[in-house]
Amino acid sequence: MAITDIKEYSHLTEADVEALGAELDAIRADIEESRGARDARYIDRAIKLQRSLAIAGRVVLFGSRKRPAWLLGTALMGAAKIIENMELGHNVIHGQWDWMNDPEIHSSNWEWDNTCPSSGWKHSHNYVHHKFTNIVGLDSDVGYGILRMTRDQKWSPVYLAQPFYNVLLALLFEWGVALHHLDVESIRRGDYDRAETLRNAKEVGRKIARQVGKDYVVFPALTGPAWKSTLTANITANVIRNLWAYGVIFCGHFPDGAEKFTEEEFDQETKAEWYLRQMLGSANFHAGPVLAFMSGNLCYQIEHHAFPDLPSNRYAEIGVKMRALCDKYDLPYTTGSLPHQYGLTLRTIFKLALPNRFLSASADDAPETASELRFRIRGGMKEVFGVDPATGKRRGLRTALAMIRN
Repeated sequence: MAITDIKEYSHLTEADVEALGAELDAIRADIEESRGARDARYIDRAIKLQRSLAIAGRVVLFGSRKRPAWLLGTALMGAAKIIENMELGHNVIHGQWDWMNDPEIHSSNWEWDNTCPSSGWKHSHNYVHHKFTNIVGLDSDVGYGILRMTRDQKWSPVYLAQPFYNVLLALLFEWGVALHHLDVESIRRGDYDRAETLRNAKEVGRKIARQVGKDYVVFPALTGPAWKSTLTANITANVIRNLWAYGVIFCGHFPDGAEKFTEEEFDQETKAEWYLRQMLGSANFHAGPVLAFMSGNLCYQIEHHAFPDLPSNRYAEIGVKMRALCDKYDLPYTTGSLPHQYGLTLRTIFKLALPNRFLSASADDAPETASELRFRIRGGMKEVFGVDPATGKRRGLRTALAMIRN
């Protein structure tokens, strides 16, 4: 089962957790107070770059009947769409730049290049996912309604095909995001508000019509004789964006170490415990400046989940402080290379396609699913944790996990 007591799992006392929360509040206050001209320049330059790439791509595609122009135009459009969705759309809609009071770069006005309307994303992502992160039964991002990503999800024969569903989701990710907003799982169960669902469906339908009209009718038609090759270029650019967005998001939520939680854990959760859940329920991947930018700085998924509305260009700075806190409180800082993190995610997808009886680890002590019971199962380990009287350092979750591995 997933974690029911985050303090016990993390080997922190209530005082420790509250102290950690206070230190994270201080990090937030420091960033909020220091936001200014350099941050504004960053987002302005990002917008100009993205729009320049998009315009260049559209221009080049007028010659798309020639293969070099098709390849270059598709690459430019793919890059523009990635930047728009990851560094601009996702982060602007989170309200990261609302402090600038610029109506063009404000969460209330930004409509991103995606089949899911921004208003829908604010609810399904900003509210539901970030409030209930990795709580099984409350956060529909755990498996997106089609994948079994924890042993807490009851197995059924339909999951045998989830490696195939995973490929479809990756290729059609923006369409999955739109359906995600409609909460098709609730519709399938019959547990939904008919009027609200109809309103949402109409909103999504209008956004889909605009996206399809823009990418697959208007822009191809503008290139005249090259309309057919422009159409295939636009389709390919959208697939490139979908694959990249899928990969970044999955590597931030499903590698080993990105823990799952129960509704019981959430019931009495304090703000400090919310912070701790975000830290334990997310994962990072290593990235230099270019990869970080192209991922929307979601290579710092831990930092993003702790501070979803702080400017993304500050996550690297926050990450240094977050690592220091993890060292201080002996907590894991889950990270690895992008291929490594996706490899772990893919292993979980293939493994959990099978019933639990074919899996070797228990539901409390598996790489992708754990609970505080994993430490009780290994008798006697609990006694070594707490503050080391000799050094004064905490011996917590990081030490506990290292002992399990050894």
